[in-house]
Amino acid sequence: MTGRHKEKSIDAALPIPAKGEDGDCGDFGIRIARDGTWYYEGSPIARLAIARLFATVLKRDAQGVYWLETPVEKGRIEVEDVPFLAVELAISGHDRHQGLRFRTNMDEWVEAGPDHPLRVVEDPKTGQPTPYLLVRDGLEARITRSVYYELVELGVEEGAGLDAALGVWSGDAFFPLGTFAE
Repeated sequence: MTGRHKEKSIDAALPIPAKGEDGDCGDFGIRIARDGTWYYEGSPIARLAIARLFATVLKRDAQGVYWLETPVEKGRIEVEDVPFLAVELAISGHDRHQGLRFRTNMDEWVEAGPDHPLRVVEDPKTGQPTPYLLVRDGLEARITRSVYYELVELGVEEGAGLDAALGVWSGDAFFPLGTFAE
C-alpha cells in the first residue's frame, strides 16, 4: 500500500529479544501445543505460512531443548510433545517393498525408512500406544490416531513366538507397531 496507510509487518508484531554474544536471544515466547498449534505469547499464530517459516529454522539440541535458530540468532521455544503431526499417509509398493510417506501438518512429506524411523511409545499407565516418525535432525512428528489406524491395517506379523510383532515395512526396514498379548 502507498500513502498514509501501511500494513503492519511481522517484524512489528514480534519484538526481537536482546541477544547475547552467542546469538542466544533467550525465550522467544513461542509454544507448540500437543495438537500442533503454534502460539506466540499465548495467542495462536493464525497464519500457517508463519508457522511453516518458523518450522524451517527449528532445531533440537542434545539436551532436548527446542530452538528457532538462524545464522545470527537463536531463541528457545516450548514444545509440549513433539513439534509436528503426521496427518496423512501415502502408500507405494507392497509387502517388504512398500514405501510409507507421511505428510506433516507443515506440509512436509517424509518417507519412513532407516533415516526416518517409526517408533511407538506405550503409556505406562494406560497402555495406549503413541507412534512417532523422525522427520529430521531429532525432530519428530506424532502420528495422528487416524493415520495410526491406517498403519495397523497395513500391519504384518514378523517373528515367531514371544518375538512376534505386528508392524509395517517401509524403505526396506521393518517397524514394530506392537507385540501380541498373551
